[in-house]
Amino acid sequence: MNLTWKRTLRTLRTPSSERFLALRDGKDLAAVDHHYLANGTVAGTVIILKGSGLKDADIEPLLSSLDDEFLPDVDLEQGNLSYTVVLGEVLGNWEAAPSSDSTR
Repeated sequence: MNLTWKRTLRTLRTPSSERFLALRDGKDLAAVDHHYLANGTVAGTVIILKGSGLKDADIEPLLSSLDDEFLPDVDLEQGNLSYTVVLGEVLGNWEAAPSSDSTR
């Protein structure tokens, strides 16, 4: 599978979680959120984007690629890494905006 992983520093990254994007030819294929738990395990949510062209057979190689590149201390086969995989589409971005104080 010819893809590139992008660690999204601006979007979501905390001391206990982070988001990655999978791209092929500059097109977003999937978003993966990792949550690093206190017991040393990692729980992930994978959002396969509709229209990405990814098939069911592509999911395991996609997860293995991410595991190999970014998660040296955990592994699916060891049982300390788990994923929930969903199919979704981006509807837009909503961000908090400063509220105006109408009492002044």
